[in-house]
Amino acid sequence: MTSTKSFAEAVHDRRTYYALSNESTIPDSRIGEIVRNAILDTPSAFNSQTSRAVVLLGEEHVKTWDIIAEVYKQQLSEEKFNHANQRFQGFRAGYGTILFYEDTDSVREFQNKFKTYEDKFPGWSEQTNGMHQYVVWTALETEGLGVNLQHYNPLIDVRLETEYNVPPTWSLKAQMVFGKPTSGPAVQNKEFKPVEERMKVYGAK
Repeated sequence: MTSTKSFAEAVHDRRTYYALSNESTIPDSRIGEIVRNAILDTPSAFNSQTSRAVVLLGEEHVKTWDIIAEVYKQQLSEEKFNHANQRFQGFRAGYGTILFYEDTDSVREFQNKFKTYEDKFPGWSEQTNGMHQYVVWTALETEGLGVNLQHYNPLIDVRLETEYNVPPTWSLKAQMVFGKPTSGPAVQNKEFKPVEERMKVYGAK
């Protein structure tokens, strides 16, 4: 499907969806294109380009959530795991997962190159990763997919590094789950704090 939404409409409509099926509204090639464009075009401090992504579709997505469940089964009591596993199975039911990473070697390279801002680069790295996540999330939703964002790292880091040949210098930040929605967003009527308390404007004409 081709979205006709404006950027502002896409930003406004983006929500969290947990009820997902193992179907996609777009071809795998389009999913890859969305992530590729985000990696290429999302800004980063000093053009450092530290963000990385691993796209897992179909059976690889299913395997990922089987791995995550296995890791947590070893860490939790039976009661706590049974509760957590309900969530894992919900994520497993989706179509794909995108793993978002930051390349710590690249971060250190820029810390060494720009000593004045050495202490700032780790924070800037987190900011650019968040921007990558937001760009991909919003783009996927404009294509009719539902998305949610998870953070089961660091317990799962080593297993996923081994499974997907991820360099050990890549630091896992988030797991983005997506698929065709089977119901509405998790929050139907989102509440907003007054914008006036969160925004100031000076010098407007």
